[in-house]
Amino acid sequence: MTLLSTRGLTKHYSGLTAVSNVDFELPQGQVRALIGPNGAGKSTFVGMLSGRIPSSSGTVIFNDQNITALPAHKRISLGMAYTFQITSIFSALSVHENVALAARRQDNAHHLDLTVDQRVADALLRVNLSQRSTQIAGDLSYGHQRLLEIAMGLAQSPKLFILDEPTQGLSTNEIDSFITLIRNMAGDTTVLLIEHNMDVVMAASDYITVLNFGEVLAEGTPEDIRANDSVQAAYLGTANA
Repeated sequence: MTLLSTRGLTKHYSGLTAVSNVDFELPQGQVRALIGPNGAGKSTFVGMLSGRIPSSSGTVIFNDQNITALPAHKRISLGMAYTFQITSIFSALSVHENVALAARRQDNAHHLDLTVDQRVADALLRVNLSQRSTQIAGDLSYGHQRLLEIAMGLAQSPKLFILDEPTQGLSTNEIDSFITLIRNMAGDTTVLLIEHNMDVVMAASDYITVLNFGEVLAEGTPEDIRANDSVQAAYLGTANA
């Protein structure tokens, strides 16, 4: 079953085309990586998916509903969660309070079997932040703030979890734990991962979409993408430079 799809999705900025006529399908339960060189249109494309950037033309379908005209907060209520390249936490609140606020966004019939505190505890356990529950979020290291933001998304039990550069600032051990977390989510939560660390992309994703100059350059399994000459020329040859 396709959870998210786009048809002809396009964004123009003052004569510049950032994303051009993108057709995209994301099956339910898949971990999909979205990669490409800087300026390829990844952030613009994801902004249109999440409702933070209006499209110039095309459609976005989520869970069989046309959401093209819906604002971001409406898309969240339908089951999207999103982490930013720059951390978006409440720095004066505790770790627990941050995750609890996120959990209450989706406090509906789907969660009647779990209290907010139970959902917070589960999310913090999954990102290895349980021991920091009472710590003020602004006092966390940058890497731990990234993990807190992921916990805030997990607490919403999203149908689609969009992760934008989630391993930025994480240590090697934290990256390894993140890959394990994503693989454990596969099949349950659908994940769209925007990531420059190709080791993470290859280890965590089921399927990869490559954008270049605002268009889809290639799609396939990690093995397909690694062997694709066009992708090598456009991106992989310098991805870790």
